[in-house]
Amino acid sequence: MIGKIFKTIIGSKNERELKKLAPIVQKINELEPLFKGLSDKQLRAKTGEFKQRIAKGESLDDILPEAYATVREASVRVLGMRHFDVQLVGGIVLHRGNIAEMKTGEGKTLAATLPLYLNALLEHGSHLVTVNDYLAKRDAEWMGGIYGFDYLRDNMKYSLEDCVQRDLHFAIVDEVDSILIDEARTPLIISGPIERSQDPYYATVKPSIMKLKEHQDRVIRNILNKAQTLLREGTDDDKVIELLLQVKRGSPKNPRFLDIIAEDPGLKKRIDRMESLLRSQKSLSALDEELYCIIEEQDNSANWTDKGLKLLSGDQYDAFIVPDLSQGLEEIDSDPHLNFKEKKKRKRELEAKYSETSERMHAAQQLIKVKDGQVIIVDEFTGRLMPGRRWSDGLHQAIEAKEGVNVAEENQTLATITFQNYFRMYEKLAGMTGTADTEAPEFKKIYDLDVFVIPTNKKMIRKDFPDVIYKTEREKFNAVSKEINDLHKKGQPVLVGTISIEKSEMLSKMLRKAGIKHQVLNAKNHEREAEIIANAGQNGTVTISTNMAGRGTDIVLGTGVPELGGLHILGTERHESRRIDNQLRGRSGRQGDQGSSRFYLSLEDDLMRVFGSERIASVMDRLGMEEGQPIEHQIISRAIEGAQKRVEAINFNIRKNLLEYDDVMNQQRNVIYSQRREILKGKNLKETIMDMINQVVEAAVLDATDPKIFPEEWDLSPLSDYIYNIFGFLFQFSHAELKDLTQEILIDTLKKQVIDLYEKKEQEADPESFLFLQKIAMLRAIDELWMDHLLAMDQLKEGIGLRGYGQMDPLKEYQKEGYSLFVSMIDGIKENTLKTLFRIRIAPQEQPSIAVPKKEMVLSHGGNGGSSPVKRKTPKVGRNDPCPCGSGKKYKYCCGR
Repeated sequence: MIGKIFKTIIGSKNERELKKLAPIVQKINELEPLFKGLSDKQLRAKTGEFKQRIAKGESLDDILPEAYATVREASVRVLGMRHFDVQLVGGIVLHRGNIAEMKTGEGKTLAATLPLYLNALLEHGSHLVTVNDYLAKRDAEWMGGIYGFDYLRDNMKYSLEDCVQRDLHFAIVDEVDSILIDEARTPLIISGPIERSQDPYYATVKPSIMKLKEHQDRVIRNILNKAQTLLREGTDDDKVIELLLQVKRGSPKNPRFLDIIAEDPGLKKRIDRMESLLRSQKSLSALDEELYCIIEEQDNSANWTDKGLKLLSGDQYDAFIVPDLSQGLEEIDSDPHLNFKEKKKRKRELEAKYSETSERMHAAQQLIKVKDGQVIIVDEFTGRLMPGRRWSDGLHQAIEAKEGVNVAEENQTLATITFQNYFRMYEKLAGMTGTADTEAPEFKKIYDLDVFVIPTNKKMIRKDFPDVIYKTEREKFNAVSKEINDLHKKGQPVLVGTISIEKSEMLSKMLRKAGIKHQVLNAKNHEREAEIIANAGQNGTVTISTNMAGRGTDIVLGTGVPELGGLHILGTERHESRRIDNQLRGRSGRQGDQGSSRFYLSLEDDLMRVFGSERIASVMDRLGMEEGQPIEHQIISRAIEGAQKRVEAINFNIRKNLLEYDDVMNQQRNVIYSQRREILKGKNLKETIMDMINQVVEAAVLDATDPKIFPEEWDLSPLSDYIYNIFGFLFQFSHAELKDLTQEILIDTLKKQVIDLYEKKEQEADPESFLFLQKIAMLRAIDELWMDHLLAMDQLKEGIGLRGYGQMDPLKEYQKEGYSLFVSMIDGIKENTLKTLFRIRIAPQEQPSIAVPKKEMVLSHGGNGGSSPVKRKTPKVGRNDPCPCGSGKKYKYCCGR
């Protein structure tokens, strides 16, 4: 109460902050007559004047009023559109690196021109990021500027001239909630086919998974039979609830189970209460013992029980137990009985087992999640078909295996970054959307962005009616169809929002049966999508759309429509996020238009079924709902909002968890990409190579020798083989020489021989060719091993969650093992770079060309650094044989390139 009085007297924080901007807006307005008097030539000259003033020390804030006045006047002359004062406020908020929440129809696109122009004066680039190609094209043609990026591809280029991205200076993200929240769990990925022949395990694991599903289905049927028998006999004790809880844990969408709880809503409340109790008592595992796998709907995961694991593993008890990589590597390194060569071999074996088990387990987990259906990707929310796209992480292969079609070759990630970490790289980031306030805590915590709610230009008069809730989905859609019919007869336009394309098509069939003409927005292309949405406000129009479709397009009311009540928004289900519901509502009531909205719900909706509170079920019990009877009450609406808040919290934790894991990758990514960029610049390459030589030689000697024993007892043959494999020359010491040898002398001796060999190569080749060779050797080593590392990190992340069962923090384990893998990769990059550099010869008559290196450069393997042929000491290696260097790749893809 006191808080409300305080807010009434001095205003909310949002209002207080916006009041501080009023003097700036006033100053811009005062400049308007002056700028109106300028000729077009004088107005264009303002840009050069502003740049000169910045060069002399003025800040962007100093020139903001004049710059914004310039843009406003240019907009009036070119577009015939004058920025409202609230758009000026939005432009200032964006310039200061915040999120501007501006309701639909308030002109976000025009507001963005102000800070984009101002920040572009620094000549570091200003980017406007949109949610799709159509909006990018529209804004480019409409507002006269387009901004793009290609961060991942730039970091795969072999020449600086081919890189297209400018500095990450300033960006405004349009529909910022869609990109930074909704898409945050979908990373940006560039992928390509995996160069490997091994079985990806889907085909081999599938029979076991199908067998597990059959066993699970049989168990669920038996449990349901017991429960229904007890219910028919009138038994209503904890035993029945326990049986139904088992079904919920093992098959939450089982039709028989859903029918049982729909008949008696009070059962769901008791089931949820028992689950919470057993979870707090840590006794759920005892309840799960009869099942083979557990389905967790809240976080969309599936995990097998001990019983399921035993069925899957069969005779191979450890087939699905991922070894602890960091502990295993540490044990190998500390084993005094292993020499250098044996340690290398053991490490390769451990890493191979780790990779094999991870892939097998991953394939099994993906197959468990797969349901019956066609192998085609359709965006669940917008209905857009996505031909040519495939799900990552092996999910597409799992579905293909399940459907019995040919399992296509799995793609490997070549480069990846999450949206969170990409946009956090900008020096200054801003965003705009109609709905951001509900996610303000996440924007602040993840991106350090404050949300400011910009007032509307005209008062919002839309009527938002309380939710109406029915017992079953069938009753709900019958009521929806009736309301659409009533409004259609009246001539009032209706925009119906659904949460999926499946529900859109179902409702469309009902309306066709009722003879109601309507448009269904399947969003097969962005242009048609925008056209349908734009016409949704015309007299008598009925439009069915998914909640997410048509963003960025205003709905203009037709003649006579305001008198009928304006556009009516009819939501057929609450989305998991309040923000998506607010987006749907925001289609109506733009710029002071008449409008209304109402949501229809049922107890069978996913949100109500999975996350609905006990309070809702209690209200339903007390009121005793009859067939077709709805409940419309603010209590229900508030309870539903509470359920949405819980889901939002769960989804936020998922995104936060994803970011925490990607932060590990981000540190590694920054190291690799920075190293690549320095190599592309071609600076200090010799110094880098010298560092590699010193580090590789020193590490090899220290691993192969032991200062605690006499040098005469050292077995230097593994070290000799290693040096030959990397540098292409043999070394040996007599027994007398070994007597006085130390690790330091051995390191210095080998370094000198390697550096002499390097300098000889340098003198024989022309400087340009040798520089090019070093650059290519380093870039190729980085790219090949970085791709392998990304795969290894994916496999690590897939199985790391199981460490939680061993009272270990999965994130810390991921950080620790990820670091070990990264160090191993860096060592591999050094080795592969030196191996390429020292064992490849440039024919003196040829001059390498950067554009076409393979045609202009003669590459040949040779012993002794390529200076003279060496008699073969080992059998010839076939192109498809495993590479003898131990990389695990085929020879043609490794040393045989």
